[in-house]
Amino acid sequence: MQKRILVIMSSCIIFLGLKAQDISVDEILRQIDRNNKELSGMTALIQSKQADLYTTNNIPATEIGGYYLPLGTHNTGNYSELQLSQSFKFPTVYQARKDLIDQQEIKLQLDYQIKRQEILLTAKQLCFDIIFTNQRIAIQQDRSIKAQIVFDQISELHRKEEISLLELNKAKVFWLQQQFKVQQLESDKLSMLLLLKNLNGGMSLSIDQIEYNADLHLNDKDTIWLDILESDPLPKQLRQEEVVASYQLKLQREMKKPDLTAGLNYQGVNGANYTGIYAGISLPIWSHKGKIEAAQQNLKFRETRSVWKIEEVHADFEKQYNDYQALLPKFAEYQSTLGALQSDALLMRAYEVGQISFLEYYMELSFYREAQDALIQFEHQLHQLQNEILKHELLNN
Repeated sequence: MQKRILVIMSSCIIFLGLKAQDISVDEILRQIDRNNKELSGMTALIQSKQADLYTTNNIPATEIGGYYLPLGTHNTGNYSELQLSQSFKFPTVYQARKDLIDQQEIKLQLDYQIKRQEILLTAKQLCFDIIFTNQRIAIQQDRSIKAQIVFDQISELHRKEEISLLELNKAKVFWLQQQFKVQQLESDKLSMLLLLKNLNGGMSLSIDQIEYNADLHLNDKDTIWLDILESDPLPKQLRQEEVVASYQLKLQREMKKPDLTAGLNYQGVNGANYTGIYAGISLPIWSHKGKIEAAQQNLKFRETRSVWKIEEVHADFEKQYNDYQALLPKFAEYQSTLGALQSDALLMRAYEVGQISFLEYYMELSFYREAQDALIQFEHQLHQLQNEILKHELLNN
């Protein structure tokens, strides 16, 4: 009878895939992309910055000034003067500024794409964490049910005085442990759902069951890296910073040209008046000193920074890709071994012929459960690594 009870304690391998019933990961990301408050706020901020950029290319205010001089010693009539004038930069400066503003607008959009990628990456990682937690809950609920059955049957045997109190207490503790693990996992899942809700602008998502939305295939390293350089917003932003710096240098060279002033002037005295044009020129000999050199150094810095930042990104990519390739065969080996392994039958036969004791049987069962947990952990790590490696594709959804 006791051996029949032990059969119940052995754990079978549970199918890893949890079929989606309501919503896919891609649809979750699309909803978050639409509803995220931080992205909405950043859109408004970018629009404000764009409007502010255009104000830098406005011409100065028109000036109106005049004199009326009735006091003093003079034989002629009172003197009066009125002047209307407008100052402005050399005409080519405004085109250079417009070109710079166009490039700065592109950079603002890339800043937005980087933030968008960051939020979508976080959301997808949370989805994968929820999938992993769902798998653990399913496995743990199965273990808890079996532990309860064992406890109920051992309780009956103890009532018949066929089992010692020590064995009964062991079974009860084991059952309580399985229950607590389920409760803890459910609590963890609620926390993840709350984080996902916050990313979705405070709106809940119906994701009781979702599944990984991609297989574990990756293209070769060089192909992926070329895609990253082409489409990831960070390398594009670094290159755009170089472009902006080069246009800033071009603008500073244009700013070296003289400022111009033009207007109308009226003067009246002793019944006579004079009206004509007013013109002036301002040479920025001292006010512009050192600005071209500063712009040149800024361009040099941006070019250097772009190189080492892309090298840094490439190093991170290499590590992630290598970690992925190292973990993939380990996962495949675990999957193959545990899928074909008859742990229940092997342990039971060993116990029936007296090769192992009850304690040894329990320890071996724990070993198989650890392997089962490791299998879904490897799967989760692979999908998270794949998510990091292919994060540039998130913006295509």
